[in-house]
Amino acid sequence: MADKDRTEALLSWYGRHRRDIAWRSTSDPWAILVSEVMAQQTQVTRVIPKWRSFMTRFPTPADCAAAPRAAVVAMWSGLGYNTRAVRLHAAASRVTADGWPTTTEGLAALPGVGPYTAAAVACFAFGEQVPTVDTNFRRVLSRWAGRALDGAALWERARDELPDGAAVDWNQAVMDLGASLCTPRDPSCDTCPVASWCADPTIYQPPRPQGRFEGSRREARGAVIRVLSTGPASAADISATESIADGRIRQALAHLQDEGLVTRSEGCWTLT
Repeated sequence: MADKDRTEALLSWYGRHRRDIAWRSTSDPWAILVSEVMAQQTQVTRVIPKWRSFMTRFPTPADCAAAPRAAVVAMWSGLGYNTRAVRLHAAASRVTADGWPTTTEGLAALPGVGPYTAAAVACFAFGEQVPTVDTNFRRVLSRWAGRALDGAALWERARDELPDGAAVDWNQAVMDLGASLCTPRDPSCDTCPVASWCADPTIYQPPRPQGRFEGSRREARGAVIRVLSTGPASAADISATESIADGRIRQALAHLQDEGLVTRSEGCWTLT
């Protein structure tokens, strides 16, 4: 059961300190879906300019669906995890053909849309009263509960905490609290508006940091997509342009070819 005083304190804090993020001012399901897919495993500060450019080029699902997949992947270049762009393109095609599902269950059936993204679009675009459980929720609610929460237990706790009729603000308040104060390491408990209702701020164990980008497969894959978004190129051309070893580029090309993102013809590679 939600603690009324904690909810009021959290929403009051959110009203004064909410992050000014472009897609929060719209209820357009396409704009929200694009933002949520982009924000998967990517910092919001990197997403904002990409989201603006992407929405300018593809303002509706129909615009995205009508474009070649290569054009969508090219616009995505720089965000990484480019299979997200492929699935977003497929989702745009599905929505264009069949219309928007308006529930979490219906949205989760779209290509590349997982439980969190489905809940976020259902809540922020269609008003469904459902928690948008992400990594911030796991951290914040675990600390409130004084025990590590995950899976069904985490979702049930979020559902119980969700105040009636205030899902949009409460979901975003929890996310903002987790992003700004209730951080993975060294949370700012002294300025947290709900510290009085927190059972144990030490209960959360941060995940291991992601491996360094320089020298990684992600770096090589990103280089390939970046070069091919400007036109066809050979592996040697990509290697020279990006100053990355030829062997790493060829390995990245092989993986991207297996995923259907690039194609080889007459010695040159192109985005599929």
